Amino acid sequence: MQIEVWADVVCPWCFIGKRRLQRALADRGLSEDVEIVHRAFQLDPTASAAIEPTVDRLAAKYGVTRDDALAMMANVTEVAAGEGLDFALDRTLSGNTLDAHRLVLWAQESDPVAAQRLLDVLYSAYFEQGRSVFGVNDLVGLAAEAGLDADAARGVVEGATYAAQVEADQELARAFGATGVPFFVIDRAYGVSGAQPVEVFLSALDQAAASA
Repeated sequence: MQIEVWADVVCPWCFIGKRRLQRALADRGLSEDVEIVHRAFQLDPTASAAIEPTVDRLAAKYGVTRDDALAMMANVTEVAAGEGLDFALDRTLSGNTLDAHRLVLWAQESDPVAAQRLLDVLYSAYFEQGRSVFGVNDLVGLAAEAGLDADAARGVVEGATYAAQVEADQELARAFGATGVPFFVIDRAYGVSGAQPVEVFLSALDQAAASA
């Protein structure tokens, strides 16, 4: 079974959805038997390379105060806590995620398991630790934390490889009708849109297994 997951590393629901999928796979005893493929999806491909607090960017985007923007983040923080995630959204930063996606795609090419481990490191660093996942040194350090070769990772981030694949992944998502993330596709036959409850993932897994 193969599960393609369209996600962005600064999407809180993508981290939550990843946890829920993992719980469903564990429930069905499939954690070691399923190939999970990361598909890049930038929520804002035109985002500035400048790094700034997310709460400030959110306030400016919606024309609200900083306190209002923080209140908007409260619900997702509560949902994340229910999945064992300790979000600190008031400390997150915003920037362009192209390089982070390129790094994950590079890792995935040789070791899909390592790529998923890197995604977990990126998500945790961003959402739980308030760390940047945008700069060259930031990404190289996070790759090393995930057990990847730091020098090779630096070569990827400082170059331009996998940029075309990021765009191709987004085009494929649009072809499937996805307008947001997370978006999960099982064996190119069953789709789950959004960070659905575990029961929804279980149903999709059961349907895919029954038709295999």
